[in-house]
Amino acid sequence: MPKINAERLLSDLRRFAQFGAYRTGVHRPTFSQEDMDSRHWLAQQYDAVGLQAHIDGVGNVFGMPRTERRSLLIGSHAESQNYAGWLDGALGVIYGLEIARTFAGTQDRAGLPIALVAWADEEGHYVPMLGSRSYVGDIDEAEIDRAVNVDHGLPLRDALRAAGLAGVPRSLAEPGRHIGYLEAHIEQGDVLEASRKRIGVVTSIVGIWQYSIVFHGLQNHAGTTRMAIRRDAGLAAAKLATTIADCFPKAAGPRTVWTTGRITLEPGAPNIIPGKAEMLFQFRDSETLVLERLDALLRTLVEEVAIKIGCRAEIERTETGKPWHMDPAFQQAIENAAARQTPGAHMRMPSGASHDAQVVARKIRAAMLFVPSIGGISHYWTENTDDADLILGCQVLADAAEMILRGESR
Repeated sequence: MPKINAERLLSDLRRFAQFGAYRTGVHRPTFSQEDMDSRHWLAQQYDAVGLQAHIDGVGNVFGMPRTERRSLLIGSHAESQNYAGWLDGALGVIYGLEIARTFAGTQDRAGLPIALVAWADEEGHYVPMLGSRSYVGDIDEAEIDRAVNVDHGLPLRDALRAAGLAGVPRSLAEPGRHIGYLEAHIEQGDVLEASRKRIGVVTSIVGIWQYSIVFHGLQNHAGTTRMAIRRDAGLAAAKLATTIADCFPKAAGPRTVWTTGRITLEPGAPNIIPGKAEMLFQFRDSETLVLERLDALLRTLVEEVAIKIGCRAEIERTETGKPWHMDPAFQQAIENAAARQTPGAHMRMPSGASHDAQVVARKIRAAMLFVPSIGGISHYWTENTDDADLILGCQVLADAAEMILRGESR
């Protein structure tokens, strides 16, 4: 099995974290100067390892082997959340670089073709999964024309122009070009840590179903309106949130999660009964049947609460992300590699967060590997993983990559 260079891996991870460094994390939003600097640096590294490097029209950075043989694509996303962690996305990008370097520097593996990618805007500063969706042909020019930055409203077209990408073609997945796709990521939760495991073999990636729920009540004076005749939209939203907490556990799967992310009241004054309340709500699971069951239950609860409080309710599903199961043979390759490197310290698990792998999997066989997040923290600048786990994760992925390329997982 290939032996990665642990010192080089950690050095590159820390070098990459200098692009947009913030406290112990990074602030590297999509198409910012820091983000583009990091992408140009990656292209230079891809070129130096002997790959054909280019940045496509939505900012994806590719490093393609100079061979007609089918390659194994490895990567993740390069940008970060705002004022967030140094490993989210970056881990998988630098793992790919280290594996390509290791293979290129080992005589009996130099002919095993590794392709590299750093996807753009997985984090959704403009369009969630922009880069990977573009690669699989799931986004058209009209959607790109409509997209704006969620923080400051800059149109995506303007951001691409400022980044020097106006008129640059978008790369599309070519049938048969790749054997498959591997992505490594920090877990972003505490399951591995709590289980005292060091490697997660991702079985599936959750679907996310999100809703806008609006209650229309009767706005009135808070001091003179008797409780018996009130139609309080704010009360309806609060009642729904607690009713969900009571009822969802009976219909949920073992790893289902749900969140009321925002409740907005109108007019939002202490002396006025809210006439309108909007609630943003989502649930996640890796099984479509569970998602459908929760959808039906949610609609029933909304109707029941509206009747009880005396309000009119509207519910709209605003996001319907499909769950996606990872390739079974690739999962087995990662599990075999983990068992070889750290017997008894790995586990199979679903991903509770979305990743580019679930998009790429629509066109290419795909799998993911997780390493632990200390304290389960991510999307915050204190995000971290032990160096030993960073090294182990890359070694396991390198071993799995060799197995796949040599046909051991087919």
